[in-house]
Amino acid sequence: MPIEAVVFDIGNVLIEWQPERYYDKVIGEDRRRAMFAEVDLHGMNDLVDQGHHFTDTIYNWAEKYPEWRDEIRMWHDNWIELAAPEIPHSVRLQRALRDKRIPVFALTNFGVQNFDYATTVYPFLNEFDRQYVSGRMKLVKPHVPIYEMVEADCGVPPERLLFTDDRIDNIETARARGWQTHHFTGAQGWADRLVSDGLLTRGEAV
Repeated sequence: MPIEAVVFDIGNVLIEWQPERYYDKVIGEDRRRAMFAEVDLHGMNDLVDQGHHFTDTIYNWAEKYPEWRDEIRMWHDNWIELAAPEIPHSVRLQRALRDKRIPVFALTNFGVQNFDYATTVYPFLNEFDRQYVSGRMKLVKPHVPIYEMVEADCGVPPERLLFTDDRIDNIETARARGWQTHHFTGAQGWADRLVSDGLLTRGEAV
């Protein structure tokens, strides 16, 4: 089935998202392991992705754990260092598709305020034809309603969407709805898929 639009996840597809790596560098691996064992930081971040306020959520979480208050606040205060660096080959692929006038959408679990901040650091986040940001939608992957909302809004039949994501659970929901999918494990594999589907030439996908 011909592809009409390509849908990108953002974290670990266009921008690396490795909070543990940041904390290992800043506070050391042993302290990071202790903190992550005691504090559900990813659960905190899930609330932000669901649309809770970025600053309020993290600062309130920090107050629950006084012994880790400063470290938890780093998730907010130094957030752009957690969401870094960009993945240059993936960005080139996004832009190559748009240069060929192939619609490119973002479908991402991302908070409202931190997504807006990220767009000031990573200009390519402003270059999607449509942005489906979980915090704005109050829905998150891998749950079905966010995919339904994308389908209803964009008007592209599910079987004509090609979606890449680094999380297999997100991929599986899309596949169950009839989307064409690619499990992202590296930019070169994604480039190869875009070439094999005839969306880019080998030269355009470098």
